Amino acid sequence: MNFGFDYDYNKRHDGNMNHLEHLFDNNRKWAQAVEEAHPGFFQGLASLQSPQYLWIGCSDSRVPANEIVGLKPGELFVHRNVANIVVHSDLNVLSVLQYAVEVLQVRHVIVCGHYGCGGVAAAMEDKRHGLIDNWLCHIKDIYNIHAEKIEALDSQQARSDLLCELNVMAQVNNLAQTTVIRDAWLRKQPVSLHGWIYSIQNGLLKDLGINLDMPG
Repeated sequence: MNFGFDYDYNKRHDGNMNHLEHLFDNNRKWAQAVEEAHPGFFQGLASLQSPQYLWIGCSDSRVPANEIVGLKPGELFVHRNVANIVVHSDLNVLSVLQYAVEVLQVRHVIVCGHYGCGGVAAAMEDKRHGLIDNWLCHIKDIYNIHAEKIEALDSQQARSDLLCELNVMAQVNNLAQTTVIRDAWLRKQPVSLHGWIYSIQNGLLKDLGINLDMPG
């Protein structure tokens, strides 16, 4: 099939157009170290995926989901987007959620934000950022609902930190309203929802106290 352009995928490039060989070197070293520490690890991983947790987090590269909670590959199912948003019209997050709940049978869905989130900071600014502004409207809505409480704080960092927390809480509530979670609870499937936030400055998680379980 011709899409109107020609490209030789086997052609190697010099100079700036390289194949990032250092990343492949890192990968080989990592795989060797894991296999030496845990013989047969990758064979076992390839045969089964049975995580108990779905992590919905931010795309920020400083927030490595597995490492934060000390879990190995295969133990944490992960979805990430800018500012860890759960939107009812986002088929991406809904598809991940359905697969996690209905196929993998996860027991816990965690929305984890982080302080210093660039998406939250951008949503608080009175300027345009391009296409992403459409996505950030979801955070702006949260800001508008809690504007009085947020503006009462005396520093920009405090205001940003609070909005990061409020955003997580709102996304957990959004999760609870999805058809995936509501259907799971109707069939008495035990799925719990949690809202956490992570501090890049000290590496610690904080439970925001919003934990929703199947109605009794």
